[in-house]
Amino acid sequence: MKVFHLVHERARAGCAAFAAAAPDGWRVVFSEPKRRDIQNDKMHAMVGDIAEQIEHIGRFWDADDMKRLLVDEFAEEMRLAGTPLHHDSRVTPSLDGKRIVQLGIQTREFYVKEASDFIEWLYAFGANRGVKWSEPKAKD
Repeated sequence: MKVFHLVHERARAGCAAFAAAAPDGWRVVFSEPKRRDIQNDKMHAMVGDIAEQIEHIGRFWDADDMKRLLVDEFAEEMRLAGTPLHHDSRVTPSLDGKRIVQLGIQTREFYVKEASDFIEWLYAFGANRGVKWSEPKAKD
């Protein structure tokens, strides 16, 4: 496997040359970049702040559960705005038919723009509910 990040002309030329020399049957996939580590760190810190401060149906949820609730709400708002996530979720009955199981959305699959939109959405969600953010202190 060979990955090219199309960030300058040299990378584009390298990609074109590799494609020209690739064996028959190989495939080429172009996609938007996935979310960055700094975005991931930010999202998880914000979700943690929300999980510590916001109750849902009378209780506090751990960060993993709260993340699922927040991502689901964010995905619904994106759908309603006409800009659904590129990998939307779905629900289905469990195999024994006794529960509902959510499938699909993983923040690790967010594109950079989707991660940015989610962070902005988290800020708005938290601001509407009085969340105090534990922003990292600037380094001297």
